[in-house]
Amino acid sequence: MSKKTKTYFNWSSGKDSALALYYLQQQKYLEVNLLMTTLNKHHNRVSMHGLHKEVLEAQAKAVGIPLDILEVPEKPNMEEYNDLMKNKVLDLKSRGYTQTVFGDIFLEDLKQYRENMLRPLGIAPIFPIWKKDTKALIHEFLELGFKAVIVCVNNSRLDASFLGKGLSLELIEKFPKDVDPCGENGEFHTFCFDGPIFKNPVPFEIGEKVFRDYGNPSDKKNNIMFGFCDIKLKANS
Repeated sequence: MSKKTKTYFNWSSGKDSALALYYLQQQKYLEVNLLMTTLNKHHNRVSMHGLHKEVLEAQAKAVGIPLDILEVPEKPNMEEYNDLMKNKVLDLKSRGYTQTVFGDIFLEDLKQYRENMLRPLGIAPIFPIWKKDTKALIHEFLELGFKAVIVCVNNSRLDASFLGKGLSLELIEKFPKDVDPCGENGEFHTFCFDGPIFKNPVPFEIGEKVFRDYGNPSDKKNNIMFGFCDIKLKANS
């Protein structure tokens, strides 16, 4: 692929995105020109990760790649989400972008969904860390000097005590055996704030912890509660 090909990255703000971007930068066969992140318009935060917009902007600035944002409603249905994403992709295509990057690892249905959505729009998806062993990936992530904190947990998989904790091999050893080391099944999400792709660390402090229900609170079997740890930029940063 030519370096002249314009590429945008579906940026989650977490560890998998950071490592996937690092891989691309090391391989040097393409250049990522833009980070694109989905933001919950109601909360002004990154969808699922809960990271506030101003922290996301500081992160992108520290990485040194321009940021573009797709705003979605608080609880969009699948049709609404697909329409919003399609319009955003078409907008990016009109600006010359022809390929995009994802930090997915092993969820086949998610990969297929992305490919099926992008194929008719003429955008080629790239998956730099696809099918790599997640235990090896998290070890590599830490050995490379990346730093991240857990900002969201699925309370049915990890308890709230993990919120706000910095990722380390010692912390991962404390995960229940059925929790993927990279949280690829949605067990947890992270905020990456330093590492080899950063020009400088993102200065932040841990804020309050909040909990939200997803689904029907009266349906205990199918209702899922997520815990979020607020991340705030340090004053005068």
